[in-house]
Amino acid sequence: MEIIAERQNFLLFDRMVAFHVQRGVAVPLSAAEFYQGLSQRFSERDGMYFLPDQIAEYDRKRMTVREVLQLQLFITDENTAIQWLRQQLLKKTQTSGELKPQFMQKIGGWLKTETLLELDELLEQNFIKYDGKSPVPEQIHAYLSTNWKELRNLPKDDPTLVAKARDRWYVPDPNKAGDLEKLREKALLREFEEYKEVKKKLKVFRLEAVRAGFKKAWQERDYAVIVAVADKIPNNVLEEDPKLLMWYDQAVTRMGGE
Repeated sequence: MEIIAERQNFLLFDRMVAFHVQRGVAVPLSAAEFYQGLSQRFSERDGMYFLPDQIAEYDRKRMTVREVLQLQLFITDENTAIQWLRQQLLKKTQTSGELKPQFMQKIGGWLKTETLLELDELLEQNFIKYDGKSPVPEQIHAYLSTNWKELRNLPKDDPTLVAKARDRWYVPDPNKAGDLEKLREKALLREFEEYKEVKKKLKVFRLEAVRAGFKKAWQERDYAVIVAVADKIPNNVLEEDPKLLMWYDQAVTRMGGE
């Protein structure tokens, strides 16, 4: 039994964005808001979302297999790195020291045009580290209590549990993910502003910053900015990235109609 990629939250979000952009209307939700709505309205199993009439059938089939095979993620850029980290942290909460050897083995195929980010920066902008100053979060508590007998049935503020949990990174719940997303978007847009000012072609850049900048420019109907920055990045990058190409094609269409 394998994961169905199209049922994962980030791909469902991409489809929602594409639906609105292709119709020339504003995207009504941020990623965090969309993910929160998914968790409130649909049933989640193994990182996939189902309609009410689909979940019973999935649960029946799930009982017949030992495990669901995860999609093999190849890290080539920031976006795939985030998805890989999310996959690892959903399986088990880990410290950056535990993640680093695994991460370094995975980044051999990083695109030459993509800015190579440090693991700590990726973690800080997309996940939460438990600092031991509050009760242990449910995500970490569930993992530790399942895998260490001596930690079972302990209260979430037990000193032994807190010590074991400290410095572990985990995937935030939808309520906290929104604040994290806003901070990350600010950082991405700061970089996009630099790209707008650069006069020459961009050889190495942060693809997620371009995506965030294109989205903001689209919302503001500043189609000229999208076209101008698109002209600075290599043609093959633009043509091979469905998100960038969507924003660009729509911007060109809108400019032609004005």
